Amino acid sequence: MKRPEDWLVSPWRRGVVAALAGALPVFAFPAPSWWWFAYVALVPWILLVRSAPTGRRAAYDGWLGGLGFMLAVHHWLLPSLHVFTVVIAALLGVLWAPWGWLVRRFLAGVPSPGRVGAGLLVLPSGWLMVELVRSWQGLGGPWGLLGSSQWQVAPALRLASVGGVWLLSFLVVAVNVAVAVLVSVRESRMPAVAGLVATAAATSAAWVWSPRPEVDGRVRIAVVQPGVVNGIGSGDKRFAREEALTRTLAGRHLDLVVWGESSVGFDLADRPDLANRLAALSRLTGADIMVNVDARRSDRPGIYKSSVLVGPQGPTGARYDKMRLVPFGEYIPARSLLGWATSVGKAAGEDRRKGTEQVVMNVGHGLRVGPMVCFETAFPDMSRHLAQDGAEVLLAQSSTSTFQQSWAPEQHASLAALRAAETGRPMVHATLTGVSAVYGPSGERIGSWLGTDASTTMVYDVPLARGVTPYVRFGDWPVHGALLVLAALCATEGTRAFRLRRSAPEPHAPRARTAHGSPARPGR
Repeated sequence: MKRPEDWLVSPWRRGVVAALAGALPVFAFPAPSWWWFAYVALVPWILLVRSAPTGRRAAYDGWLGGLGFMLAVHHWLLPSLHVFTVVIAALLGVLWAPWGWLVRRFLAGVPSPGRVGAGLLVLPSGWLMVELVRSWQGLGGPWGLLGSSQWQVAPALRLASVGGVWLLSFLVVAVNVAVAVLVSVRESRMPAVAGLVATAAATSAAWVWSPRPEVDGRVRIAVVQPGVVNGIGSGDKRFAREEALTRTLAGRHLDLVVWGESSVGFDLADRPDLANRLAALSRLTGADIMVNVDARRSDRPGIYKSSVLVGPQGPTGARYDKMRLVPFGEYIPARSLLGWATSVGKAAGEDRRKGTEQVVMNVGHGLRVGPMVCFETAFPDMSRHLAQDGAEVLLAQSSTSTFQQSWAPEQHASLAALRAAETGRPMVHATLTGVSAVYGPSGERIGSWLGTDASTTMVYDVPLARGVTPYVRFGDWPVHGALLVLAALCATEGTRAFRLRRSAPEPHAPRARTAHGSPARPGR
């Protein structure tokens, strides 16, 4: 009777299993949103990698698992980028190859208590390094960070205020490692249990110690979501729909009205008629209106996506140009080399231009808001910098209309909960076609989501908070801690290799042959 490990002797079978195991964590994210599954989703992958016959095979298992993970969390890109999605996933999956090697290094065979204890630090640290590298905007950004699967868990959101999404990722991986040891190595169960207890104690201490945001007043913010508008003249049709919806907000005592990404498809300097209509809406509602202009600018070359504030007298001059653009969606990296992507999918035909700095705007009622555009809400550092600069409310203007029937809109909306919890600032996520959502300063949901089938407005009473969270104050300290752990590992491994080399016995040179004898038989 064949054992399971015999079936995995085939490199092809093992590779398929690795890719499928790597894809499992996708179910912890919206839309399934099985947040609890994140704490065991890596276990099959870890068990497979630790059984690898060689370090090279473990690295392959790490790479193929990373490919499966990246393809799963970005599967909604397939209709737009087609085969290029698989190519990108394969390239980014390489980042997990060293992590696979580390899994085998610390968990293979019957690991000692010391190896298990070290693995509970090193393996989550290695995972964080993978997330850090792939979070670079040029590599696609931090979409699908493992810790972001905990967006609706109140204790996890509290921990996010201490160490950001990075701390959550570290803890989730540590729990997975401990569970993998518990189910596979009887002799090492005690250190695994000790690791789980230590993790629980540390998180409980952080829960008790971390300060809670102090609610200090409320503001009324309206979100305008027009829904899908396509066809000839869609820009004018969408504006008219948004205008009609905004008129229904008259008399609601608002502090701000927010439209979604690309809600205005014309530069307002070229279309004074649209600017005048927006000013009239501002006077009607008694509030400034934050629109998002996606158009070629009249004052400088190129297409920009810009958050523009319009008051009763017209555009106020407050403007934020999107800084971090979506690779392939809004520009093509190394276009001279990868420009062929436009022929196989819906890649950007022309690169959009990017802004140079973040902006905090003062709206008409004295409220300070920090705008971000779409993809930028995935970056923890952007919302953190806005909070440091004095933003009282974080705003995200987004549109995922291209991926309307996928998991992307809900995944995107969930990110705002993490950004709110990290900074202790409420966040408004306003979209063209859903999902729109609002979260309070602890990451708690305010009101209801506006789904992808909604064409409507919603008014939210948004609580304001004062104070500074540890994450805003100290930044990405879990990442820095992970770097120190890996640096210590490299130093330890280097010292160990050096000592082994020095302690190895010198090889004895054979006695030289002479004309009258040989080393084997002297005298002959």
